Order: sequence, then C-alpha cells, then structure tokens
Amino acid sequence: MSRTLQGVLLQLVALGFFVSMDTLLKLLVARYPVPQLMFVRFLSHTVLMAAGLWLFTRSLPWRSRAPGMQTLRSLLLAVANAALAVSLIYIPLADATAVIFASPALTVALAAWWLRERVSPRRWAGVAVGLAGVLLVLRPPFLTGEPLHWAMLLPLVTAVANTAYQLMTRHLALVDDPRTTFLHTGLAAMVATGLAQPFVWQMPALGDLPWMLVLGLLGGVGHSILVLAYARASASVLAPLSYVQLLWAGLAGLLVFGHLPDGWTLAGAGVIALGGVLVALPERRNGTSPREAGRV
Repeated sequence: MSRTLQGVLLQLVALGFFVSMDTLLKLLVARYPVPQLMFVRFLSHTVLMAAGLWLFTRSLPWRSRAPGMQTLRSLLLAVANAALAVSLIYIPLADATAVIFASPALTVALAAWWLRERVSPRRWAGVAVGLAGVLLVLRPPFLTGEPLHWAMLLPLVTAVANTAYQLMTRHLALVDDPRTTFLHTGLAAMVATGLAQPFVWQMPALGDLPWMLVLGLLGGVGHSILVLAYARASASVLAPLSYVQLLWAGLAGLLVFGHLPDGWTLAGAGVIALGGVLVALPERRNGTSPREAGRV
C-alpha cells in the first residue's frame, strides 16, 4: 500500500471520529457552557494521549523543534471547536458541517501558496465550485430574501481556523515526531480554556461526566490519526476527502436529532461534493502519474 493511500484511509477514519465528536458535542451544549465542554474535551484529550503514548512507547517526546507553531496550532483548534460548539446551539449539525466545508477549498488554495504544493487548473475550478456550494448552504439574503442567521457565520470561523490548523499539521509532520504533535495538539487549548473555568464551571451530572471524557477521547484519537494521515499524503490530496463528512453528518443529524436537511442544504452539499470530486480526481499528464507530473 502506497503512503498516499495510507494517508487517504487514515483521513477517512479520522472523519468518522470527528462526526461522532460533533454529534456528542451538540447533545452536551444544550446543558453546559461551551468553555467548560472545551476544557474537559482538551483536558481528557491531553491526558489520554499522554497515557496512551507512555503505555505503548514508554516515552513522552514533548520537546518540539517548532514550539510556537505547536502552540498556535493547538489554539486554532480551540477556536475552531468553540465556534462550532456555539453554532450547534442554534443550527442543525448538517448545516454547520456543510458551511465548515469551506475549509477543504481554502486548504487546497493555501497549500499552493504556503506549502508550495502545485495545484492544477481543474483543482482550482473545484475549489471555486466548492465555495459556491458553501454559499448556497449559507442561504444569503440575495438568494432567499430572508435574513441570514448569525450563527451560520460561526462555522466559517471554524473553517478558517481548520484551514490554518491542517496546513500547520502538514508542516509539523515534516518537522516534529508525530508523537510530539499528538501531545501538543490539546495542550495550549487546555490551558487557554482552563483560565475560564472559575467563571463558567457547572458541576456535571454523574451520567454526563463519562460522555464529556468520551468527547476528549474522540477528539484526541481523531486528531492523532489526522497527524498520521498528513505525514503520509499532501494537504491538497487529503483536504477534499473531508467532503465525505457531509454524508455522515447528515445521517447523524437525522438519526440522533431528527433534523432532515432542507433544499438549500442538500443543493449546497451536492455542489460542494461536485467541487470535491473535481479536486480529488487524480491528474494525468502524458501518461504519467500525478506525482510524476509534479501535480498534487
């Protein structure tokens, strides 16, 4: 199995963890403050990752060659999760997930600029189509004649933060041991959200505490798998695969919350998926593979 295929499979597994985490998060934000949920999520994430690494490798390689970037990456993850959590109080999971899918398009675009990954014209067209689909999901007033719900803008914050997070994940995969990045993923986010706890903490119900810990477990395992994926494949190859999460999020929203996506969400998701296909299809040039042709 090629390293690129390994990265693709790992990315798909990570997406399953993320949908499960988002579904559980939407259930919990109805009862607890967002900063509290974020703190417990990142605390359990960090503790579980450290315990798992020590159990399986007998080492905790905390020292990073790029500590500032590791810290910023962790804080961006906190911003992305917090914006999503607040949005889920007001809008369905499928709508929030669809808006977040500005992130793969932005990742492809910025990977070309920051990571110097070459992106073909067809993939640029896919980026444009994907962003048009996100616009449909947002239901802008000039299309619907109705005011835009402010909470629909929060997943855009998540998308921007996710874009920077994924690109930093790719860059750090070339700089640090993946175990170091595992350990740093939730560390700065845990410290930052911990500062808010004296002002927001509510004693969890006994039955809810295990689910809060599961929230951290799902996030920790999912993001650790994501690090492994980006260590094996380029950002512009992996980012479009995130569109699979649209299907899973819609299914989770229907089964758990009874939310049936409306016409705007379905149309936008379809356009987003089309853009994803345009970006994800392999390049061929003069009978060569994408890697041989210098494309990603």
